[in-house]
Amino acid sequence: MSDFDQDDVAAMRRENGGKDFRLFMRQQIAEGKARRDKPATTKQPKPPGHRPGAWPAGSRPPDPLKPQPPGAWEHALHRYRQNEGSDRDPCHCGGCDTTSNDTEEN
Repeated sequence: MSDFDQDDVAAMRRENGGKDFRLFMRQQIAEGKARRDKPATTKQPKPPGHRPGAWPAGSRPPDPLKPQPPGAWEHALHRYRQNEGSDRDPCHCGGCDTTSNDTEEN
């Protein structure tokens, strides 16, 4: 905003029949609105083939774990606690990573 005083406003009103003053005031209003109004945000478009609530194309929910005999979870937990901190596979439940070396100790 520019610095102006009463003499400047009086001079603007005298020049061009007050046209300069009206233009100046419109400019001031426009600058104030520009500071107040925020630009409209646009939503990101959905990817092609998007279905709300569906699994993405080419994927599916994970398979359920294979059934376990009674006591298998307790045995796996016991083995896990024995092997904690090692790089061996502590569990054979089907949900754990089985890519590591599989050695059983009883």
